[in-house]
Amino acid sequence: MPQEQTTLFNIDALNAETTRKILTEVYDALEERGYNPTNQIVGYLISGDPGYISSYKEARTKIQEIDRAKIVEILLNEFRKNN
Repeated sequence: MPQEQTTLFNIDALNAETTRKILTEVYDALEERGYNPTNQIVGYLISGDPGYISSYKEARTKIQEIDRAKIVEILLNEFRKNN
């Protein structure tokens, strides 16, 4: 007899993975255009000005889909995991 198990859905993990994917795409797009991706993303996170992010490959649109506080939260969690 097959055992029935409830599968848990973790929306936070899904959101974090989506945010990582978008950040990677934005970082790569900025790098392709010759920008320093770290400086540009930090400028955006601190100021909220989307002008720091190039529209190349829709990077600006993509990063604006994510709450800036959520990006910082995920970056800090990643930092903590790696230290």
